[in-house]
Amino acid sequence: MHGSARVRVAAVLGGALLTLVACGGGGAARGRTSAAAGPPPEVLKPLQVPPSPYYIIYSPPVNLAKQADTTAHARKPRR
Repeated sequence: MHGSARVRVAAVLGGALLTLVACGGGGAARGRTSAAAGPPPEVLKPLQVPPSPYYIIYSPPVNLAKQADTTAHARKPRR
């Protein structure tokens, strides 16, 4: 009885240790990104959005009490 419990605990701890080692514990990933941190290259400058409230996409609120318009999904009549 106690032997099977020990095996289960060993398996769970071994699996957790293996997962931690395989993922690198997160320290290696943080080390790599810190070297690349800094201002973006000049190539990416045109792709960046300027910080302005006018770039926020606005969509008006939807009235959920109103029946949905299903006519847009109908087939077009044949000519």
